[in-house]
Amino acid sequence: MLSFLTVAGALVCRPNATSMPIITSRHNAIVARYRAASRGESSDTMLVDGAHLVADALAAGIPIREAAVTTAHERDPLVDALRASGVDVAAVSPPVMNAISPVRTSSGIVALVRRPPAEARVYETAPALVLVAVDIQDPGNLGAIVRAAEAAGASGVVAAGACADPFGWKALRGSMGSALRLPIAVARTADEAIADARRHGCRIVAASPHDGRPFFEADLQGASAVVVGGEGAGVPPSILAAADDRVTIPMEAPVESLNTAVAAALLLYEARRQRTSHLMSTR
Repeated sequence: MLSFLTVAGALVCRPNATSMPIITSRHNAIVARYRAASRGESSDTMLVDGAHLVADALAAGIPIREAAVTTAHERDPLVDALRASGVDVAAVSPPVMNAISPVRTSSGIVALVRRPPAEARVYETAPALVLVAVDIQDPGNLGAIVRAAEAAGASGVVAAGACADPFGWKALRGSMGSALRLPIAVARTADEAIADARRHGCRIVAASPHDGRPFFEADLQGASAVVVGGEGAGVPPSILAAADDRVTIPMEAPVESLNTAVAAALLLYEARRQRTSHLMSTR
């Protein structure tokens, strides 16, 4: 007998559940594969942890190479959806899941997913609104920036310089799935990222804690690359000097700076406000 269920908006046929062989040894090859991915040692594979992210990857059509679940999750509808999509799903014991999952308290389901290319097309939307994150070393902050960028309707994000890996497991969790949908490019240096933005006709708008014009006075209606800097150091002086506009978020004393993800969200939503107002005024 067959039953049906809905996962990620799709109707999935579910056969009667049958138990899978359970992997109980931490010396199994599956442990090494997941650990390598969690450490960023695999150039073309990333680890997604938790039902939410695995479902997002499936819904986004990103190739899932394999998945692992604990016996408690063996009959989860998501597992049926994965298997219906041709994904090899392994059942593992809780100790093995603790070994392959990088989070403190494992969620019970993890997957290895194909990593997107580093040269994603972040400038395809017109007019482009791209967030250039320079030297963001905290993966949670970088993930939150990606999440804010998708929420605000940005074209994409560029992780430049000494940034954390936007596809590392911590950044993926911080993005709450946005990194699986929003175009994200990786640039070796900030200068490389800025040069690419200029080639695509973007004005460079750099965030500075001081000495910039109030950010709501900047023109963000046209193609724009909004640059935010890393924790502490901020946007490099050379990028600030070369920017077309330098903006500051007003703050009450004695506060001198904002979390970089908060600053990015404010700037992106100001761009969204301006663009929405412009569209409404032209109708």
